Amino acid sequence: MNRDYWLRQEPGKPLFPDLEWSRPQNKQQAGKVCIAGGNLHGFAAPAEAFAETAKAGVGTARVLLPDALQKTVGRMLENGEYAPSTPSGSFSQKALGDLLACAAWADGTLIAGDLGRNAETAILLEKFLAKHQGIVTLTKDAVDYVTAAPDMAINRERTLLVLSLSQLQRLAIATKHPKALTFSMDLLHIVEWLHDFTTTYPLHIIVKHRDHVVVAVDGRISSTAQKHEQAIWRVQAASHASVWWIQYQQDAFAALTTSQA
Repeated sequence: MNRDYWLRQEPGKPLFPDLEWSRPQNKQQAGKVCIAGGNLHGFAAPAEAFAETAKAGVGTARVLLPDALQKTVGRMLENGEYAPSTPSGSFSQKALGDLLACAAWADGTLIAGDLGRNAETAILLEKFLAKHQGIVTLTKDAVDYVTAAPDMAINRERTLLVLSLSQLQRLAIATKHPKALTFSMDLLHIVEWLHDFTTTYPLHIIVKHRDHVVVAVDGRISSTAQKHEQAIWRVQAASHASVWWIQYQQDAFAALTTSQA
């Protein structure tokens, strides 16, 4: 069977080396990312995302947190800004204006996770994804909101989910996709499944299968072997993907693939 839609990338050997050589060196040209996440009980994900986008070569990043964290975080997090929160300390619906403003300033938005479970936060994300037309990457528990209500993102252009295999399985069930996704699948069958799924929907996906990170964009697939198994990988992968994508918006597949090299 011909699978010319599938490219294999070795670690440290990017399939699109021209992207490495042509990256912007000037901070003003390297793009801006709006990072949102956190709740009263944790902000590790947005803090990690801020550090990882810097490593990935972003020009500027801003971090938007629920204002319930302001006393806790204070000046600990550089470029931290605050938006209205619920009584339980998650983003409230009133944070929509702040999130839209941050996204409008940026070239891409990263919803980094640690949002907590909250009905108001779900409404906020749904409204944001409907109103904002730019690049958005979601990871960690931000993806759980999408798997619970896939209509908010499944047909949205310029949307990337960086998710676990179990989250992808929940998304497949929620969308009633005709082809089942199981944990027993080998890499070949995961690739075939993602080819079919991302041909059906405009959603971009990065998922990890054992020792490979798999990128799926419009039916095109790349798999990158990992030198070392990383249990905690999603925020790092999402952060690097966000930066490369804003720098090479004309070719999401090449950008996202290169970000995982």
